[in-house]
Amino acid sequence: MPSQSQTIAQPNPKRWKALALLAFANFLVMMDTAIIQVALPAIKNSLGYTEANLQWVMNAFLILFGGLLLLGGRLADLFGHRRIFMWGVSILTIASLFAGLAWNEISLNVARAIQGAGSAMIAPAALSIVMILFGANKKELGKALAFWGLSGAAGGSIGIVLGGVLTQLLSWRWTLLFYVPVGILVLIMSPRLLQKGTRKVGRIDYAGAISVTAALILIVYGIVTAEHNGWQALSTLLPLTIGAILFILFILIQVFRKEPLMPLGIFRTPNLAAGNFALILLAASWFPLIYFLILYLQQVLEFEPFMAAMGMLPAPVLMAIFMVVLAEKVMAKFGMKVTMFIGFIILGISGLLFSGNTINGHYWSDVFIPLLLAALGNALAYLPATTAAVSEAKSEESGLASGLYNTTYQVGSAVGLAILGFHCCCINLRNWREPVSRSKRGLPTSVFLGWNGCISRCTFSPINCSFIKCMRIERASSFTP
Repeated sequence: MPSQSQTIAQPNPKRWKALALLAFANFLVMMDTAIIQVALPAIKNSLGYTEANLQWVMNAFLILFGGLLLLGGRLADLFGHRRIFMWGVSILTIASLFAGLAWNEISLNVARAIQGAGSAMIAPAALSIVMILFGANKKELGKALAFWGLSGAAGGSIGIVLGGVLTQLLSWRWTLLFYVPVGILVLIMSPRLLQKGTRKVGRIDYAGAISVTAALILIVYGIVTAEHNGWQALSTLLPLTIGAILFILFILIQVFRKEPLMPLGIFRTPNLAAGNFALILLAASWFPLIYFLILYLQQVLEFEPFMAAMGMLPAPVLMAIFMVVLAEKVMAKFGMKVTMFIGFIILGISGLLFSGNTINGHYWSDVFIPLLLAALGNALAYLPATTAAVSEAKSEESGLASGLYNTTYQVGSAVGLAILGFHCCCINLRNWREPVSRSKRGLPTSVFLGWNGCISRCTFSPINCSFIKCMRIERASSFTP
């Protein structure tokens, strides 16, 4: 059986089919955070959730997913990428079965948390396999990463639509049971398309694994609860403080360990640190923009949930066109730094257009046109940022690099949404005049004021460009034709 290094030297004839399978798995992982959103009201009525506890249907998944990504990537490097990938798919499939059959709040929350743990193994292992399959040919790598990025974006957008269809036609339970047959399909196809990796010689850094996993779980927990409890609440500050202390402890452990979980030398990899920093900025801009746009469509323009989801469909379609057709060519001609800079600028312009919307806005003029620019900007920024974050990593550290990439993107999304969500609440409190029960326009007005203020904050992207421009992102000559 060929080793992973040999796989790089000799292109796998099944690599494009393997990419389709891996991108589909990434699509499923990203969809898991979106498909259940439309089903939340039905879940609340079925299982008796309170309004305050309903957030844990989402948070249970996000906390374990964000907290275990780094460990999942390292396990893939040590035990073989295909093995960890299939373990993750197996865990996700079994957990989805139990989640779909959940009988109360606790059973669903636990199953959702296990879904997050399985997804944390799938995402870094799958991306590291993509890097191994296409790492020798930078031109093919650009195309592969474009499809990879597209699968994640499509998962988030299509998940909302599919969740609405399944909930309306069948039951909220099918938003979870849906993963059982598709998970089995991925498990059947994996041995046929993915080469078996070799187990590396080395030991697991248990102290490092425990400290960083606990740190990330606590930090993500503090971030996702801050939106509801406030940044000054003890339930927010305590996990963030303990998480920060544990993360510092983790760094110290890595300095003195002979076989650390995360060799700090990985940050000397060309462009890796800069690429991850850019991903944090991109996620903190893009994810809140989409979140508040959905609120704007439903609670300001008064779209039905399904129509709001359909209104968001142009985002993945346009990103597919821009990322596959345009972004790769722009990056090949101008390099990663310039392409990323242009992407952030365009994304910022779209935010400015969104922030100028009125409470009586129209979809085609006030949503579709800015959404087109946002999709273009995100496509141009995402591809070079991802390439910078993972493309130069050594094959034996590809899982770790992929885990870092996924962790930074998830943390960036959570931080951006929590900060802007808290800001939205502050704006609403300052501008609230009468309860919804007294005024039909009370809710749309309040949501609009929060939306307008928050979406204008998403325009910090152009400011971030000055930092991106100054970062040490090297022009990759291998991407030039």
